[in-house]
Amino acid sequence: MTEHWTPASWRAKPAKHMPSDYPDPAALSQVEQTLRRMPPLVFAGEARRLKALLGDVAAGKAFLLQGGDCAESFKEFHADNIRDTFRLILQMAVVLTFAGGKPVVKVGRMAGQFGKPRSSEVEVQANVALPSYRGDNINGMEFTPEARTPDPQRLIQAYGQSAATLNLLRAFAGGGYADLHNIHRWTLGFVADSPQGARYREVAEKISETLMFMEAIGVTPESQPALHQVEFFTSHEGLLLNFEEAMTRVDSTSGDWYDTSAHLLWIGERTRDLAGAHVEYFKGIKNPIGLKCGPTLEADELSRLIDVLNPKNEAGRLTLYGRFGYDKIEDRLPRLLKATQASGRNVVWAIDPMHGNTLTAANGYKTRPFDRILSEVKSFVEVCKAEGVHPGGVHLEMTGQNVTECLGGARAVAEGDLADRYHTHCDPRLNGEQALDLAFLVAEKLKDERSGAARRATAV
Repeated sequence: MTEHWTPASWRAKPAKHMPSDYPDPAALSQVEQTLRRMPPLVFAGEARRLKALLGDVAAGKAFLLQGGDCAESFKEFHADNIRDTFRLILQMAVVLTFAGGKPVVKVGRMAGQFGKPRSSEVEVQANVALPSYRGDNINGMEFTPEARTPDPQRLIQAYGQSAATLNLLRAFAGGGYADLHNIHRWTLGFVADSPQGARYREVAEKISETLMFMEAIGVTPESQPALHQVEFFTSHEGLLLNFEEAMTRVDSTSGDWYDTSAHLLWIGERTRDLAGAHVEYFKGIKNPIGLKCGPTLEADELSRLIDVLNPKNEAGRLTLYGRFGYDKIEDRLPRLLKATQASGRNVVWAIDPMHGNTLTAANGYKTRPFDRILSEVKSFVEVCKAEGVHPGGVHLEMTGQNVTECLGGARAVAEGDLADRYHTHCDPRLNGEQALDLAFLVAEKLKDERSGAARRATAV
């Protein structure tokens, strides 16, 4: 960090994918001032705790599971939806922990994941051009001039929804819902009768037997709080820098700047310009941060970005999310892994298998084939293994709702099924069945990795 950095220094840099067409700049400025006076959504100590856990991931001692909505919406804001995504993450984490033998760091794309970069500034329907929908914290999804006009009051509404979501997540995480003794109750209704539901029940039975044994020897939730509660963190893409600036506060214990809108924030594939506003802002906050790494990123550019974003080479500071596409990862990922390995970069490598595998179906729906998502995850684990890098985690756009947005999976969602329950406000998400299926695949890979490590240790 340069000595001249401030939470507002990004304003002197070019800022991509941020709306510049607010009709009343004074009203926007007033909202930003209001947000500066609002309480923090998260605390610096929580962000430091997540950084320490991600340091374990970087060292190969833990695994990162990060998932949630593509873009949260005001319309679908409901306690049941928050609960369903939270318990899906719990289910996936149990499967991964049981197979991999390592703790799972649980991070939701929740409580702030509203804004999305768009490929085009405008959308055209029936020869009518309007500003593109950018997320509910900016404008509305309805194709009308009124809805598509950026409204700064939406930032206040997004703050309120994020605060309410965090309040519920903290209650779930610490109030007993996440107790391992509830493991059988976490199964989503529509998943219960699926092959994944049956596999999950097998894991749950084994864990329940283990818990009974542990209780018999005196290990109970009262003596071991980890059995009764979980640590759960939130994250979102730090796209709207004016919002992030307003939520940036000095930590009273360390004197460092933290973005208090989320525990972890990441820079997207479209905003990782070294000379841009987003890199400028991110280099100054002390939160753990992430960086999306797509097929156009070269090794030398990645090295320069790491130098700026993690100059002290701190463990847990920087997570790199590969998002290449199933047909590009085996060509592009190895050279990036080699670059971080050769220079001793202390980073977490994770895979985002969603964004590089998006296509438009014949009926016009944007979708993602499940087999391509699976293929990219498999390739990620195998390439990491070949390069001697710990495959640190997965980053998924998913929901606990019974949607039909991604093709394939155990129930073989076809193009004709997409219209049945296509509810996303932006990009297609895995449903509970598909996400759990993916968790079992990753678990099998982690189990193989653990077995291989044990064999090597025995041989030595």
